Amino acid sequence: MPTQLIRFLVPGISRRFRCGGLSVEQQTARLVANLCSTELVTYRERSVDHPYLDDCLRQEPPSAQVLWVVSWGFDVPGLIRRLNGRRVVYHAHSSQYGFGLPPGVPVMAVSRNTLGYWGNKAPRNPLFLVPNALDQAWLNRGDRSARHRRPIDVLVQARKSSPYVLKQLVPALRQAGLEVEVQTGWVDDLVDLFNRSTVYLYDSAEYWRGRGVTEGFGLPPLEALACGCVVFSSLNHALADYGDPGQTVHQIGCGRLRFDLERIKAAVASPQRWRPADDRLEALLQECSETALLDRWRNAFAQLDALEDASGPPLNSPPTWRLQLQQLLARLQRVVNRLPGWPSR
Repeated sequence: MPTQLIRFLVPGISRRFRCGGLSVEQQTARLVANLCSTELVTYRERSVDHPYLDDCLRQEPPSAQVLWVVSWGFDVPGLIRRLNGRRVVYHAHSSQYGFGLPPGVPVMAVSRNTLGYWGNKAPRNPLFLVPNALDQAWLNRGDRSARHRRPIDVLVQARKSSPYVLKQLVPALRQAGLEVEVQTGWVDDLVDLFNRSTVYLYDSAEYWRGRGVTEGFGLPPLEALACGCVVFSSLNHALADYGDPGQTVHQIGCGRLRFDLERIKAAVASPQRWRPADDRLEALLQECSETALLDRWRNAFAQLDALEDASGPPLNSPPTWRLQLQQLLARLQRVVNRLPGWPSR
């Protein structure tokens, strides 16, 4: 039976919950609405514009035509338990939260890094790759012509930036005479800000390592590339999906401060030599366009509907401790079989 309604669960939509994860779920709901009806459903705070989870569970019986999408990190295990008996998928952004998934719960991974994590941790669960889509504004308004000098030499967004970038590299760049802008507050038009910047620095590895989870997708460097910036980035987690050192981005914090400083100065002086090749950049951006991602969601939902129609219990993979015990016993058996006079099998 085909899916008729897809519900994206978010804790709330107020300023309190404003973050990349909320923006992605809102954008994905708008995108998937091209395939079937979608709703944002809140579960921590009520909203006059959206259904509330408790009300939905109390008033509506489970339906095979309704698919629930959970995504919010540490809330995922509890939400899956509350949705027991209903169709549910996990829209996986960051990984390494530590929880497992029940057999049969599909994973919609936003990066190859996250896909590989769940491919190891839950190899019998249905797995799909649905990267986050670039908002069409970045493709339409991003200035990739590189025909004029830009007023900002180097742009840094303070959030997620490492102490190395903020306390060592930025002062060194300013001392070298470069115009460096460290963005800290809310910006109404990020496309315009990126279009006015020559080099963009993104160094999130230490931020995420301190939090114990991963960079889920890493949209900012991709957005900067869409605006014609030269990007110096860390290569942690999902950033390695499209961060090809020396080809699409350049590694930040690469060995020595002086090495970073000289490369960034050279990129500001001759940005065209440091940008990706035009055909390579356009191919990368098209892979993350809403059109391309809509096709990925369409194919994933078709497979989920086919899976729903298949009979039988979901496959399961043994826990790690059991696999390790089985392999240990097998090794011990091989040792015993080599003992003199022992009948080998």
